[in-house]
Amino acid sequence: MEISLPLDQIQSSYRFACSLVNPSLLKQKLPISEVFSLSKKRCRSPFSRFRCSLLDQGLKPRPMPKPLREPEKNFKKDIRLEETRLDNPNSRSGICGQIEKLVVCKRYNEALELFEILECESDLELDINIDTYDALVSACIGLRSIRGVKRVVGHMHDSGVDLDVYMMNRVLLMHVKCGMMIDARRLFEEMPERNLISWNTIIGGLVDSGDYIDAFRLFLMMWEDTSDIGSRTFATMIRASAGLELISPGQQLHSCALKMGLSEDVFVSCTMIDMYSKCGNIDDARCVFDMMREKTTVGWNSIIAGYALHGYSEEALSMYHEMQDSGAKMDHFTYSIIVRVCTRLASLEHAKQAHAGLVRNGFGSDTVANTALIDFYSKWGRIEDARNVFDRMPHKNVVSWNALISGYGNHGRGAEAVELFERMVREGMVPNHITFLAVLSSCCYSGLSDYGWGIFQSMSRDYKVKPRAMHYTCMVELLGREGLLDEAFALVRDAPFKPTVNMWAALLTACRVHKNFVLGKHAAEKLYGMGPEKLSNYIVLLNIYNSAGKLEEAAEVLRTLRRKGLRMVPACTWIDIKKQQFVFFTGDKSHPETKNIYDNLDDIMAKISKRGYVAQGGNLLPDVDEREESMTLHHSEKLAVSFGLISTPDSTPLQLVQSHRICNDCHGAIKLISMVYGREIVVRDASRFHRFKDGSCSCGDYW
Repeated sequence: MEISLPLDQIQSSYRFACSLVNPSLLKQKLPISEVFSLSKKRCRSPFSRFRCSLLDQGLKPRPMPKPLREPEKNFKKDIRLEETRLDNPNSRSGICGQIEKLVVCKRYNEALELFEILECESDLELDINIDTYDALVSACIGLRSIRGVKRVVGHMHDSGVDLDVYMMNRVLLMHVKCGMMIDARRLFEEMPERNLISWNTIIGGLVDSGDYIDAFRLFLMMWEDTSDIGSRTFATMIRASAGLELISPGQQLHSCALKMGLSEDVFVSCTMIDMYSKCGNIDDARCVFDMMREKTTVGWNSIIAGYALHGYSEEALSMYHEMQDSGAKMDHFTYSIIVRVCTRLASLEHAKQAHAGLVRNGFGSDTVANTALIDFYSKWGRIEDARNVFDRMPHKNVVSWNALISGYGNHGRGAEAVELFERMVREGMVPNHITFLAVLSSCCYSGLSDYGWGIFQSMSRDYKVKPRAMHYTCMVELLGREGLLDEAFALVRDAPFKPTVNMWAALLTACRVHKNFVLGKHAAEKLYGMGPEKLSNYIVLLNIYNSAGKLEEAAEVLRTLRRKGLRMVPACTWIDIKKQQFVFFTGDKSHPETKNIYDNLDDIMAKISKRGYVAQGGNLLPDVDEREESMTLHHSEKLAVSFGLISTPDSTPLQLVQSHRICNDCHGAIKLISMVYGREIVVRDASRFHRFKDGSCSCGDYW
């Protein structure tokens, strides 16, 4: 049955959409008795004196509704709807039936529009069917309409309808889903009768809204009130433990689930994996996963995400391969996680496979997965691929824009980042604090000081976004690049909050680059005071003292390191060759092709020396010992690049990950290697991403 025809009949009787044959009728005063006949208690429409004559007035007829999608057609074939046509549009039962049918077809806005007619006829003796109220509840939930909730609840109150437990739970769920938790709590407390669904609904709403403590309070009340606690309740409370990042209540819930025979429930197992992962106990998370009889997609995603969360990228990738071998179905979350893991590992081939699987399995338009791809491609030297993914996205959110803006910044293309930011604003997307961090960083990397200051000042003035410490850090670095160290120090000193570690670190970097040892010493001492147990702060301070000739102070720093038992760990570099990870340390000779690697490195150094390479030294790297500093020619970065050159075809880009900040010598050497060998080399170090191409680096020699 075509339900749009009766809807049109009803709407034409109650709206001002029709034009008048005789416009003078508008000037006539209609007595109230002609509008509402109180004796008959029925609303009589005055619009019977009006006649629709759109064509007479030269207007186009109202367009017909779009045809229903195939699932809706199938629905109409499978379920016989009422064939009775609305001869009287004012019929309450007919309107109720139309509302229910519209909700079944997920036409929620139209259902609430029809509900206005019932609100107009509030004085009728006939009661609204409970099924209609149930349908209106579904419409409010589908639209997340707070106004709709208030209208429906108000009508229920005015009509004095008697709700059973089922409908009370539905009304409670409506409040929870629409974020009206204060009203939901009051409604729950006033319920004359509660069942398991009532408790699960309110507790789940509290957990979803982040009110974990109140969720536990209600759970303890529920425990005393009823013994009928199911797997859904346990899964919800385990999520609350994960939200609090407290493993103790999670373990107690796990123990209770075991005693009650609920530990094998899929939902409970998946939430326990997530809880143990977020609480830092990945081993217990793996134990729960291994004990699952039925390993679902959610289970696989949870354990892979857990490994990725704690930095176990190789283990996460290994679990992904096991998931493939098991034949488990993968969803867009699986591919999103793996792409992010590949970003950390610089694994281009695995990322390409994940991208292909994403498209092949019908998730090519997924916003989250595409954003992860944009982030990966932009960070590993393939900004054009990132832009292609971005342009093909049917729906873009603020995170998608932020990822591409940041990508342009990492490639030293600040002007394009600013242009993309301006386009984002023109298209009505509201920038957030991450957006401003991305565009300010882009201005900083490209030396666009005027643009940077303009955007920084517009944050609070035009966008009502209060600058945070991260934004001040960008401005300190921007001033530092220009050599304006006094202005950078003044910005740190006069910030409207206590300067952070990153702000002082940005100032220290500027001092190191411009060799201002006095201000650099001051910044390093501030860092030393803010994080006395952080090894890199000691090393930076040691470098400052050595560069300034303060040998006694440098010796005191070394004594402090020994006294505290802080050890300088060796730097290492990873490189991905044919989907396999290889790691190199400084002076490493454990690789099977060590002889070829060192012979090729000697050849490389000879070639770049002809282009002006001179070995540099003078500073210790953060967390690196003196032995490594003395082996400049055999640093892990150079060994990894040498291996990459002999293991890949000509013109193949190389992707490296460095555990520490790349040193001046390796930075200069890799720039020349990229020019001599015609290779693009991307290095992610502890500071930022470096894209070496044609003898230059995207960082502008400032890192």
